[in-house]
Amino acid sequence: MPNRKDSKGRVLKTGESQRKDGSYMYRYADIRGKRQSVYAPDLQKLRDKEKAIQKDLNDDIDYAAGNITVLELVKKYVSLKNNLRKSTIERYNGYIRTISTFDFAYKKIKDIRVSDAQKWVSDFYKSGKKSTTVRSVLSIIIPAFDLACNEDIIRKNPFLFSLSDFLPNDTTKRNPLTQNQQEGLLNFIKESVVWRKYYDIVNILLGTGIRVSELCGLTIDDVDFENRRIFINKQIVYGADSKLYVERTKTDSGIRYIPLTPSTYQSLKNLVEQYQKGNIINVVDGYHGFIVLKSNGKVFMHIDMDRMFQRLKKAYNKANPTNKINVLTPHVLRHTFCTNMANAGMDIKSLQYLMGHSTASITLNVYAHTSYDHALSQMNNLINKQDVC
Repeated sequence: MPNRKDSKGRVLKTGESQRKDGSYMYRYADIRGKRQSVYAPDLQKLRDKEKAIQKDLNDDIDYAAGNITVLELVKKYVSLKNNLRKSTIERYNGYIRTISTFDFAYKKIKDIRVSDAQKWVSDFYKSGKKSTTVRSVLSIIIPAFDLACNEDIIRKNPFLFSLSDFLPNDTTKRNPLTQNQQEGLLNFIKESVVWRKYYDIVNILLGTGIRVSELCGLTIDDVDFENRRIFINKQIVYGADSKLYVERTKTDSGIRYIPLTPSTYQSLKNLVEQYQKGNIINVVDGYHGFIVLKSNGKVFMHIDMDRMFQRLKKAYNKANPTNKINVLTPHVLRHTFCTNMANAGMDIKSLQYLMGHSTASITLNVYAHTSYDHALSQMNNLINKQDVC
């Protein structure tokens, strides 16, 4: 059989052909035996593609499977995850909706290079999003590309580069409240006709370090007055469908008992008494007996707390111009509790347990802030001990 040639007299290899418009096509069988075709405007570019295809075939890379888009890959990754909480599913779906707004989402994953990934991260941030938002969305993109690597669809994850080179640290620093701020805040709430109804909620968050969703999920059965403790085993979340749902704690380590101080004991007692007086039954996902209620008798939600704390900060700062609080959220109170316990000398494993963290490193790296005054006090104590010796 004579050698086939193109219009320029060049011999065409097996699988190669020249089309009527002058472009070139290469046909081959992928690792599954399915016929595939690639195209190029000239013969040299076609053969460059052939080399890449042959290298992938030799390494069992499924070149054809790489035709799926970034969006399709991310959806596949999410669909493979089991036992996700409803709030996690909704968060992932939100990330997917965000990804779908970019042209990048519709590119084939086999065509994504490191420079493409870097440009998308940069463009995403420049679109007005905070770096924390970008990193959150990347939390499903990066492992999705890992999945593609593990399944031999692509050779390398294009997102394995230093994000800090493209994302500045623009997060708002959530410092724990100082001792003066803690005392000032509680006194302000207690003495305010408008805010005193929220005193017990703020006091419990500050005195236990529990997550706001865990506080909202407390039911009467979770309160053990005899042993002065509460049992954290669930949380309330607000779904995208505007409905309330009960979920397990954020991690398995989140299931725990929290001891009550005399102050938090009294606040819990106040909430329970208010619940019993109200004689209101709120049922969420089959659970009832919720004790953290709004003035209308409905269950408090995370979003309600966030709004309340925003108004509280504004009112407190107006009344205390020399002792202002820059950031006041339920999470700041959680930070503050953790820092108070760390500064008081609590060992890290006990603190990890109370915070409901899966690892001690989270407790150390994220929550336990040490102030200069405390560090100075600790240093002076050590010096004094040495002088005595």
